[in-house]
Amino acid sequence: MSYLGRSIKRFEDARLVIGDGVFIDDIKLPDMLHAAVVRSVHAHARIRSINVADAIELDGVVEVLTGADLAGKLPDLPIRPMGDRSVDEFNPPEHPVLAQDKVCYVGQPVAVVVAKNPYLARDGAELVTVDYEPLTPVVNPVDAANEDVPVIHPHLGTNVAMRSVQEGGDIEKAFAQAAHIVRQRYEIPRLAPSSMETRGVIGNYDVSSDLLTVWDSTQAPNQIKRYLAQMLGRPEESIRVVAPDVGGSFGIKDCLFSEDVLMPFLALRLQKPVKWVEDRQENLITYHGRGMSLDVEVAVDKKGVILGIRASILADIGAYFYFTTPFPLFNAARRITGPYDVPAVRVDLLGVITNKTPVAAYRGTGSPEAAFCIERTLDLIAKDLGLDPAEIRRSNYISKDAFPYKSCTGNMYDSGDYLLALDRALELVEYSAWREKIKHRRPVDPYLGVGLATFIKSSGAGGEHRVESARVRIDSSGQIDVYTGVSPHGQGTETTFAQIAAETLGVDPSQVRVHHSDTAIYPHGIGTSASRGLIIGGSAVQLALQEAREKLAGFASKFFSCPAADIKFSDGGVFDLHHPDTKIPFEKLAGMESGLDFEHEYTLPQSPVSFGAHAVVVEVNHDTLALKILRYVGVHDCGRIINPMIVEGQIHGGIAQGIGQALTESIVYSEEGQPLTGSLMDYALPRSTTIPDLTLDTVDTISPTNPLGSKGIGSVSTVPSPAAIANAVMNAISPSGVRHIDAPYTPERLWRAIREHGTVNG
Repeated sequence: MSYLGRSIKRFEDARLVIGDGVFIDDIKLPDMLHAAVVRSVHAHARIRSINVADAIELDGVVEVLTGADLAGKLPDLPIRPMGDRSVDEFNPPEHPVLAQDKVCYVGQPVAVVVAKNPYLARDGAELVTVDYEPLTPVVNPVDAANEDVPVIHPHLGTNVAMRSVQEGGDIEKAFAQAAHIVRQRYEIPRLAPSSMETRGVIGNYDVSSDLLTVWDSTQAPNQIKRYLAQMLGRPEESIRVVAPDVGGSFGIKDCLFSEDVLMPFLALRLQKPVKWVEDRQENLITYHGRGMSLDVEVAVDKKGVILGIRASILADIGAYFYFTTPFPLFNAARRITGPYDVPAVRVDLLGVITNKTPVAAYRGTGSPEAAFCIERTLDLIAKDLGLDPAEIRRSNYISKDAFPYKSCTGNMYDSGDYLLALDRALELVEYSAWREKIKHRRPVDPYLGVGLATFIKSSGAGGEHRVESARVRIDSSGQIDVYTGVSPHGQGTETTFAQIAAETLGVDPSQVRVHHSDTAIYPHGIGTSASRGLIIGGSAVQLALQEAREKLAGFASKFFSCPAADIKFSDGGVFDLHHPDTKIPFEKLAGMESGLDFEHEYTLPQSPVSFGAHAVVVEVNHDTLALKILRYVGVHDCGRIINPMIVEGQIHGGIAQGIGQALTESIVYSEEGQPLTGSLMDYALPRSTTIPDLTLDTVDTISPTNPLGSKGIGSVSTVPSPAAIANAVMNAISPSGVRHIDAPYTPERLWRAIREHGTVNG
């Protein structure tokens, strides 16, 4: 029986469904103290003084720390190296653990109060008074790049944090030869990842063993351990980091924050456990994703074939850098060609500092931004040239026989059959039939629109993030233990890695235990991000399992007196394939030698590139401009699939977040830099009633980049969904004459665009 490609129910789910999961806030330790963070209420202000006397005098308050207390004791939060990315200018402002001389965004940590319970900690935080001298905030990223505006961080001398050019091919020739050029500006709103579980940290110091244990809702416990050792000046072996059950992340928990350092620091200082759990308002104002504007020009010939793309990207990165702040900008530039064979590109990147919350990776990390621009532009080209949006995509795809393919921006594409996926999506959505219905729509009927978006998504990241480790141990009873450096937060790793082990060693998946997310159990590895869990972490597991199989096959070959190549593992037993009736149980074979232990480090040589095609049908009410999704089809290529049910779950989640970006979500600031979307009353996440029934399918082209032949899926469906909905909406309201509207597509935004720029003609 094969376990690869089977929809086995997730092993993780039973305990979560019955409430036996253990998240940060479920952890209770003796004498535990609780922390609350005092945050800036100003976007930009000098700190004259901080009065903590009233807070310290409150009964039950144990400690109050300000930035002055940390001077010389804790450095600023570190910044992840850029690796091989070319940068012409790089001025990353480091985030202080606690603000000292001034604050630079609303929500910046200013002080921390520790008390005997969380309620007293919050009461104490309210008693901390900060004397601020307000400064002029820089809120508009266009203004930030201007030399005449105030410099937010004077020691940098500029508000330009990064500048780069990504280019390839002869862009001047491409535009000189063009029969038609389309120009459009796209504004991608800031978004809040809004995972179900907010961030949380517990620090606990055991004096007798000199061991600092940190429980952290993180994607990367080994990464947190390494950085904590640097910042706290402790040996790595004296720190243990545990990620218990993690209720979602989407990028936010792949960074190091002030609280990640403060709780361990306080535990060492007070020699008692200290817990902090983020509330929803803190979650919404301390980390954002997306947030950039892109001016795009595309040159085409008279048939709509792309000759070149020229773009400038302006990214509002906020007041400081987090670990992943630069990478969405680079990804958006290098992936702007999408799945298309584009001979020339020039993209100018500019990342500027503003008095807003820092921006970093959010599910897709630059790919949704790139896809939105190129997919909207292709529809505009089709409109201008009188072409079918499906046909213009067909005529520009990278052909099936062109792989491996290198884009002019330097991206390598490993494998794919883009036409097959598009044709399947068109068939499932009944594209031609809907196009006919739209042609024959009566003026009194609701607006109808059909939209397409196709895309690529590279997975696995770069540099040290292409490396992962795994260990396989088999005891004399046949129990198989798999240890991995990846740290899941909903990916189903316990199930898929058990399936890989079961397939390789011919046992039932129930004989396999998968261990992760605890640096004391397995001290190696990077963590889980950039859809790397299976393609890198799973490949490391696969290599360790293959070594185990070879070792066990050697034992079996001696037992059966046959070549090791003739040994077969299946149905819990081992046998000579020429004599299948003579079988020994796997347990007996495992007991022939004790201490079976295999460890492998795997380096991904090249990122696999997933592909997909989404097709959406929308209806827009003629009077209210309320929008309803009638059909949603998604076809994806993610290479070899280990568990189709888990893949489908990842796709569902990504589409839901894409629908949120398209229809309801946007972080909004006032001119003074005050966030106006600081609660879920104002920041509108999609509801279950917003998500339509999804029709999904897969087209599997095996990737040659890794032993499993898989491609990433975790972030993939987030990439095309906003663009597919945008194209459907713009197709629906095309009778109004409006050429483009940026998301989110609220009734008010549609109404304003039609009133200000369009014509009402039914």
